[in-house]
Amino acid sequence: MAIETVHIIQAYVQGKGKNLKAEQAVGCKDAEEARRKAERLAPLRLGVVAYTVSADVETGDYDESPTILFKAGQLPPPWSEE
Repeated sequence: MAIETVHIIQAYVQGKGKNLKAEQAVGCKDAEEARRKAERLAPLRLGVVAYTVSADVETGDYDESPTILFKAGQLPPPWSEE
């Protein structure tokens, strides 16, 4: 089991009706890069969140407590609850 820290950006666009549709998540090499890219993407999307999480990349198991680096706009739960 190889636990790694991964830095991810998740952006959201308009889906059907009032629903948000998640775009493909983007991985970054470090937390600062994830935050900067999310800040630049925020004006172009309905919502965006950048976060850091521990994961076993071999099995695809992610920690359930990500650390939010940046968030803006309309976000679905659980991002909107924090």
